[in-house]
Amino acid sequence: MEIGADGAQPDAWRFRRAAAQARFAMRQRRHSGARLQASGRLFQGWIDKSEADLALLTTMLPSGPYPYAGIPWFSTPFGRDAVITSLQMLWLQPRLAAGVLAFLASHQAHEVSAFRDAEPGKIMHETRKGEMAAVEELPFGRYYGGVDTTPLFLVLATAYLRRTGDLGLIRSIWPALCAAMRWIEHNMAAHGGLLSYARAQASGLANQGWKDSHDAVFHADGSTPSGPIALVEVQGYCFQAFQGMAALGDALDHGPEARRWADAADALARRVEAAYWLDDLQFYAMALDGEGQPCRVRASNAGHLLYCGLPAPARGRAVARQLMSNLLNSGWGTRTLATEATRYNPMSYHNGSVWPHDVALCAAGIGRYADRAEVVRLVDQLFAAASHFGLRLPELFCGFDRAAGEAPVAYPVACQPQAWASGAVFMLLQACLGLEIDAPGRTVVVEHPRLPPDAGALTIRRLAVGDDLLDLHFQRQGERTVVFANPDGRPHRTEIRLHL
Repeated sequence: MEIGADGAQPDAWRFRRAAAQARFAMRQRRHSGARLQASGRLFQGWIDKSEADLALLTTMLPSGPYPYAGIPWFSTPFGRDAVITSLQMLWLQPRLAAGVLAFLASHQAHEVSAFRDAEPGKIMHETRKGEMAAVEELPFGRYYGGVDTTPLFLVLATAYLRRTGDLGLIRSIWPALCAAMRWIEHNMAAHGGLLSYARAQASGLANQGWKDSHDAVFHADGSTPSGPIALVEVQGYCFQAFQGMAALGDALDHGPEARRWADAADALARRVEAAYWLDDLQFYAMALDGEGQPCRVRASNAGHLLYCGLPAPARGRAVARQLMSNLLNSGWGTRTLATEATRYNPMSYHNGSVWPHDVALCAAGIGRYADRAEVVRLVDQLFAAASHFGLRLPELFCGFDRAAGEAPVAYPVACQPQAWASGAVFMLLQACLGLEIDAPGRTVVVEHPRLPPDAGALTIRRLAVGDDLLDLHFQRQGERTVVFANPDGRPHRTEIRLHL
C-alpha cells in the first residue's frame, strides 16, 4: 500500500527501491561525522544504538539536519532539546549544530505575544502542527516559553565556532545572536541582574526551565515560590553566553560590545556567588523567587552550573561531592532532586527521577572540578542502566536506589528514543577523555583521560579539525590511559596537547 499525492501502482520493486533509499539515507546520517570504536562489545552496542537512534530522530529540513526531541510524544522541533543534543554531539558531528543554529535563528521571535510567551529576540521553545495548535486553542504552534533556550542558543553558537572555525555561519546568524543578547540584557535589567521568567498567560508553562512541571520549583518547606523565578542553571548559561559572545565579538571586530559582554559575565558570576550560595548546605539554591529569596533545595540544577564553569573552585568541588553522594546519586545516575527534599518522589517526572541528559551535563561539570574518576563512575552507572533498557536509554527512569540483582524502574510514559538521552553517552565519553577541540587554533587538548571499565580501549576515527582528519586511540595501561594520534603513521598538522 502507498499513500501519496500522485497516483501509483504499489509493487514489490517499488517497495524494495524505497527501502534501499531509506537505508542509504540512514547510513549517511550515521556516518556524517567522526566514529567511535570501543573494545567492549556491549559498550560498543550502546554507542551504536545511541548513534542509530539519533540518526532516526534527525530530520533534514531546508536549514539543515535537526534532531526531533523524542518518540512518541515529542516528535517535533524543540529548541532546548536540540541545542543540548547538538552540544552533546558537537565534538563528533558539528554539522548537526549548524542545522540547529540555522533553524532556530530563522524561527526567532520578532514581536510581543503574551499567548505565545514571545518577545523580540527570544528563541523558540517548541513548534507543533496539531489541530489544537492550528486553531490557537493551545499556544504551541510556535511557542517561546523557555527561559533557557535563548542563552543556550548563544552557548551553542560560540561552542560551534571554537569547534569548527566556521565564521561564515556565525556571520550569517549574527543579527539573530545580537537580538538574542538584547533580549537577555533587557530581561536581566528588569529583574535585578538575573535572567528570570513568569508566564504571560495561564495557557503557557508555569515553569520555563528544563524542569518545566508545575511542581518542579519550590521552597524547602514545599511551598510554591512567587515569580518571577530566576533558576540557578539559567544564570550559568547566561554566564557562558556572555563569555562566548565576547569571544565572537572579538573575532568579528566588535570590540566595544565584546568588552561589555566580558564585563557582564564577570558581574553575573559575582551576583550568582553572592545570591545563590548556601553556606550551611555547601550547595547552590535551586532558584531565587520574585522577592529574591532562595529556594533552599539541593537539586541537579547546580550540576549544570558546574558545566558552565561559573563556581569558584572550592565551591565547585563541594557541589561535585554532593552530586555523587547518596542524597543525589541513586546508583543508576544523578537524581534530579535530593532525597531529603519535601517534594522528593522517585517516580515523579522532575522531582527525584534520573534523566540521562541531566546526568551527562552534571558529569561534564564534575569533570571540571573533581577527579575524573567520578565521571567514569557516572558512565558506568548509566551503562548499567542502559543494559537493562536494551541499550536504549529512555527519556527518564525512576530514581529508586540501586539494589543488588534489581533493574532500574522504568518511567511508564517516557519517550524512547529521546534525542538528548541518546546523546548522553557521547557527552559522557568526552568528559571521560577530557577532550577539547580548538579548530581555529588547530589544537586538540586531552587532559587526564580515563576510560570506563567496560572499554579498555577507545578509538576516534576521522575526527575533523579544520581540514585535518585525525584518528585518536586511547588505551588503558594499568592506572593510566595513554593516547596515540594517527596510530597508522599518517602525518597530521594538528597540535595534540596531552596532560596525563
